[in-house]
Amino acid sequence: MKKTKYPIKWEKNNFLIKIFCSIPNIATGILLKAGNAHFIIDPGDGILRDLNKELKTSDILDISDIFVTHGHHDHVGGVWSLLTYLRVMNKKTPLVIHYPKGCLEIVHIYNAFNKVYFNNISYKIHLREIDGNKTFSSKKVTIKPFPVIHKEFLSDQKSTRQVPALGYKFIFNNTKICYGGDTAYCDELANAARNADLAILEAGHDEDTPDEIHMTINEAKMIGESAKEYYLVHVPE
Repeated sequence: MKKTKYPIKWEKNNFLIKIFCSIPNIATGILLKAGNAHFIIDPGDGILRDLNKELKTSDILDISDIFVTHGHHDHVGGVWSLLTYLRVMNKKTPLVIHYPKGCLEIVHIYNAFNKVYFNNISYKIHLREIDGNKTFSSKKVTIKPFPVIHKEFLSDQKSTRQVPALGYKFIFNNTKICYGGDTAYCDELANAARNADLAILEAGHDEDTPDEIHMTINEAKMIGESAKEYYLVHVPE
């Protein structure tokens, strides 16, 4: 296990991931580079600032795909600003937003953006709703989505409901990176992380109190030890 200190950067075989931050209830933001391709994962608040510190403007405009694990604010809070920046900077190439079926946050952000900037958007935005675990590819990267268990409390702070949520396994140059997003312990995540070159695992509970919202540190470590390397993220500060 690597000690969590942001930003986290890992690279192998021209496949790079940089986690700018992953702080519960605040923000997550991740950059994935595969050769010359640039992907964004869970663009929470601050992602535009972090990208401008990390990349040239031309590289930001070249971003082809956004991968969303679920619709909570700390994972999608930067989507609007990123879409607007790409418009202002006159992006020309298409952008695909991948998200779990039922993630209304992404659908509403997209609809509102189109309504505000109707007929004045320089690039095409394609929504790709993911229903199931069918493998697909983009920019020579193979992507294997998988369902995870992530519930949220309702307004009574007692009842819970399942959030549409995914994890992703990215494969490039025979190198595998598994990112679970926010999730409780589940077999789908354990299987995806096994033998990965890198597993990025949330540990939202700092005590050993399993539930169906986040993993405990011990649960996350148990999965992480099946990968070649792993980081624990989304750990409460």
